[in-house]
Amino acid sequence: MSTGGSNRAILAALAANLGIAIAKFLGFLFTMSSSMLAESVHSFADTGNQILLLLGGKRSRRHPTPMHQFGFGRERFFWAFVVSIVLFTLGSAFALFEGIEKMLHPHAIESAGWAIGILLVAIVLEGFSFRTAIHEARPAKGSASWPMFIRHSKSPELPVVILEDSGALIGLVIALTAVITAVVTGNPFWDGVGTTAIGALLGVIAVVLAIEMKSLLIGEAASSSDQDAIAEAIRTSPRIVSLINLRTEHIGPETILVAAKVQFDESLTMRELADVVDGAEAAIRRVVPTATRIFLEPDVVRERETTTLPGH
Repeated sequence: MSTGGSNRAILAALAANLGIAIAKFLGFLFTMSSSMLAESVHSFADTGNQILLLLGGKRSRRHPTPMHQFGFGRERFFWAFVVSIVLFTLGSAFALFEGIEKMLHPHAIESAGWAIGILLVAIVLEGFSFRTAIHEARPAKGSASWPMFIRHSKSPELPVVILEDSGALIGLVIALTAVITAVVTGNPFWDGVGTTAIGALLGVIAVVLAIEMKSLLIGEAASSSDQDAIAEAIRTSPRIVSLINLRTEHIGPETILVAAKVQFDESLTMRELADVVDGAEAAIRRVVPTATRIFLEPDVVRERETTTLPGH
């Protein structure tokens, strides 16, 4: 997945969320609606989250150092994990607190027309941001479902933006429904209910993001299709007898580390062995260009030892 597509989605979300956050906060000042306040804090948090994603992308492009010899690709995973923490603390926890407070001590919504108008405009702007994220993610998603894409994507930015934008759209509908219900029934208690529901929604999204980003931070293997392609490239390389063992790990969204034990033709000289290894590495990179760190260890098949690929 190109970082250009991710950046376009992030910038679209940043612009939309900043404008929406300001509009929602002005709406809160006019209406004193807790749903509007929760939504404004949510949008300000989302704006900060887009900045964190951009920061992670920039820092991940730093050159390797003696301390970090494989580079800084995992910075993108780390800052996406921070986004989940921000979403939970500033978004979910605040909204839950405000919602419970409003249900315990309800007060009437003022200037409801302002709240409804601002929420409708926010839905349009958030929809534009969501549409951009979907458009940029579709090529990488391929034939997979959206839940599967979010679950298995190695590039964190688009899943984060998609989850944030979908949560924001649902939250806006909840806030709009809560405000209208409170006005129609004359009972501001429903405003607190809406705020609490928004907090619970953000909490669920934050937990899903945290789980997925934690998995990437710990280190995920290449996809099954990439592992199969790598194994086939090794097995079919000239003068390789067998692939004994293969391990892969994403050390960045577009960087895969490959480590394998391989049995070579025993008649090879040291120079010929080096040439065969170089040829196998080139074959791997042809089929999986993101396999940029490759280590092939010569070995022999021992009794009861079979070729192993994790997950197969």
